[in-house]
Amino acid sequence: MTFARTLMIYVARRFATMTVAMLAALAGLVALFDLIELLRRAATRQDATFALVGQIAALRLPFVAMQILPFAILLGGIIAFWRLTRSSELVVARAAGVSAWGFLAGPVAVAVLLGAVATAAISPLSSAMLARAERLDSQFLRNTSGISALAGGRLWLRQADAGIDPRGVAILSGRPVALRDLRAGEAFRLDDVSVWRLSAEDRPLARVEAPSAVLAQGRWIIPDAVVFGADRMPAPAQRLEFPTDLTPARIQDSFASPDTLSFWALPDFIQVLENAGFSAVRHRLHFQSLLALPLLAAAMALLAAGFSMRSSRRGGVAQMIGGGVAAGFALFVVDKITGEFGEAGTLPVIFAAWAPAGAGFLLATALLLHLEDG
Repeated sequence: MTFARTLMIYVARRFATMTVAMLAALAGLVALFDLIELLRRAATRQDATFALVGQIAALRLPFVAMQILPFAILLGGIIAFWRLTRSSELVVARAAGVSAWGFLAGPVAVAVLLGAVATAAISPLSSAMLARAERLDSQFLRNTSGISALAGGRLWLRQADAGIDPRGVAILSGRPVALRDLRAGEAFRLDDVSVWRLSAEDRPLARVEAPSAVLAQGRWIIPDAVVFGADRMPAPAQRLEFPTDLTPARIQDSFASPDTLSFWALPDFIQVLENAGFSAVRHRLHFQSLLALPLLAAAMALLAAGFSMRSSRRGGVAQMIGGGVAAGFALFVVDKITGEFGEAGTLPVIFAAWAPAGAGFLLATALLLHLEDG
């Protein structure tokens, strides 16, 4: 029993060392190509210095590491298990009566731990740094800023509006004002504003036209608002206010990538989006994918073991390692395809996020059962 435990810890340590080394190597390689691309884009920008470009590339590094973590586990595991098999360490252990499931428990636990740490700890750091990188990229390399760049001109917002109907909604449309053009004390403003106030059954109750609308703390302030009632007759211009749970940050985040939102903030933000009438499918899919990451990491570890524990004396080592890489790439393709179907609403979000990881885990388990028990 002591021998089996010692062997499990030894194999897990070798697996962890090679996985971390592979993660660092792959992340560094991808970051190098990212830096070269940023330098190419910055060549025509006088205010984009090398320090700024390097800062953007460095801020993206945790996000890059999150994306390639499953491949690092797969490749690092293949190399680690292949070395142990080539040196006959695993062959001797199995000849001594130690089952493959015994010494694979350690590497699988390491893979699950890496996935859990990536989800719970690295993801919040990655989202914050990626959001900062995107802001710098938009400001210095794309010449875009604020909501107008994200919304593409005219912005449409939907929110709850209990002013006329307790279950009513309001649809606001306007041209967002750039941050540099805001007046003192304003955090967010729309010009050329139209507001449609609807009942719960989407029946028009009133329409508001105004030169501008300012988003204050917990409310919209619309000076010089002309209200058209159900009879379509305009009322005299007046100052209009109605409550809202939107903020400038939430509006901007709703158009940003879910990758820029912390794992721990996603559930509350998804609720806010749905209450405001926005689609939260992308955010739900991203959240479920992060939850499934430990299972995907375990599947990659088992795939690495299944494709690399064959004795090197039997030949076909290159083909077997290539098969492991191909299986990992196929799993990646399936994950992307199911993700696209999930975003389109064709597949349920939970199925789209968990199916690739579950299928990979079952495939790897079946392969190891075949190798171990025939």
